[in-house]
Amino acid sequence: MESHAVLIHINFRDPDFKEALDEFVLLSESAGVDVMDIITGSRDSPDARYFVGTGKAEEIRDCVQRNNAPLAIFNHDLSPAQERNLEQFLQCRVLDRSGLILDIFAQRARTYEGKLQVELAQLQHLSTRLIRGWTHLERQKGGIGLRGPGETQLETDRRLIGQRIKAIHGRLDKVRGQREQSGKQRRESSTPVMSLIGYTNAGKSTLFNHLTGAGVYAANKLFATLDPTIRRCELASGRAVVLSDTVGFIRHIPHDLIAAFRATLEETRQSDVLLHVVDSNDAEREARIEQVNSVLSEIGAGHIPQILIYNKIDQEDLAPRMDYDAGNQRFSIWLSAQNGSGMGLLHEVLDRHVRGNAERHELHLPPTAGKLRAELFELGAVREEQTSDDGGWLLKVDLDSRQLHKLMHTDGIDPGMLQ
Repeated sequence: MESHAVLIHINFRDPDFKEALDEFVLLSESAGVDVMDIITGSRDSPDARYFVGTGKAEEIRDCVQRNNAPLAIFNHDLSPAQERNLEQFLQCRVLDRSGLILDIFAQRARTYEGKLQVELAQLQHLSTRLIRGWTHLERQKGGIGLRGPGETQLETDRRLIGQRIKAIHGRLDKVRGQREQSGKQRRESSTPVMSLIGYTNAGKSTLFNHLTGAGVYAANKLFATLDPTIRRCELASGRAVVLSDTVGFIRHIPHDLIAAFRATLEETRQSDVLLHVVDSNDAEREARIEQVNSVLSEIGAGHIPQILIYNKIDQEDLAPRMDYDAGNQRFSIWLSAQNGSGMGLLHEVLDRHVRGNAERHELHLPPTAGKLRAELFELGAVREEQTSDDGGWLLKVDLDSRQLHKLMHTDGIDPGMLQ
């Protein structure tokens, strides 16, 4: 993307106009844009030709020419016709909100699946905007012998894009199958799965790094994390969980982009608990929480239990604390992932959630039950262990009865071993 741009944000009677504008500037800066100027305006409805009125379009053109800006970015979704008309009128490249987000996604994607998802979303977005003749596609494929009888360059490009989209879908199906198998193995192991969610730039990746010791990219930018990153994490009690770091949410995520990043969202939907990270210094934090919950409902994850984590308390020198709702069920923790203040409280709450309805059980495992013994230790459920006379083990474990019976059944162990 060009480094210099003029930003345009129009108010269509939006009560959150200022908040949306601030986020737009952050989005642009996260894409590496040097913001030359910002133009705002108000309308009741978009103009069919230029999205904005003729007078506002002339104001934008004057600003583009004055700043010699090669790019104008709209914080709105433009139709292909509006984008084409604006480019001709402004004499510069025009990018809408979805195109801006896709550009950030393209910069941040790291895994094979993430890159495929980005390319798919870009091609689907591009397929409705073939207005200039995308000859680079033809050159990429060799050109001669490619075009059908009487086929225009535009038709060729559309066919090439269609073929590429079909190929990407095939690769994604294969990758998803592998990921589904991996998720099935995690679920069968009875290891709890937790996902970090929250508004973008709330500090999820910093918290993830603190909990797991992983070197996930963390920066003060929107969408610093794009791909789901999964690590095994051991709580202070010794219990093990699987922790997933996901892409941050923003206001009004385009639905086609939600679908494009199903990899991240699938991890969220398969979680046992969601760790909802909130920037404690954000004046709009309650609205952010509602926006995240709205997206979670859209993707079918609204029913999953949440633990609210108010992060960045070091910025206002607040003390770490733990709050409960009226029924002592919903936990809210105030901490700093940056300096570790309050992390002990988080471990306590996570351990309490993992423990759930745990009961104390005594087991006499034969020497052949080594796999079950290892799984119980991996879960952090073993409290005491002694070697039995037959070469097996006498264990005292704290675990939910249903979970323990499921493990024993999976490993072919007789429930009669329970005392």
